[in-house]
Amino acid sequence: MKLTTELYYLTLVALLTAAMWIPYILAGIVLRGPMRAMANPVPEVAGQTSGIATPAWMQRAKRAHANAVENLAVFAPLVLIAALVGISTPATVFAAKLYLIARIVHYVVYVAGIPVVRTLAFLVGFGATVSFATAILGHAV
Repeated sequence: MKLTTELYYLTLVALLTAAMWIPYILAGIVLRGPMRAMANPVPEVAGQTSGIATPAWMQRAKRAHANAVENLAVFAPLVLIAALVGISTPATVFAAKLYLIARIVHYVVYVAGIPVVRTLAFLVGFGATVSFATAILGHAV
């Protein structure tokens, strides 16, 4: 199997998703100190961890990261299936690029607390996912 454009963009998406924890963890270290930040996690109660209020943007960043992981679990297998069966079309290349852009926008606006744009970015990413599924299913016929 060769490294297609779609696999290249999937790699970028995976790397981006893997790095999304960095801002909220670093902020937690600054807010609570390194020892508390590295302690065993305790469930948050009303936006607080270890008795210290967690800023809303940190809570949103954590949720945005979880959302990215959940969506990558659906998107990645479709890109891999497409690569395995040799599907690479202008539509799948566009969908892979679009998915990356949508996930970047989704993370940034989620952390910033911009709800409508967040939902639109999510839907664009979902559309890219459906585009891959459609390409694969259309190839099977």
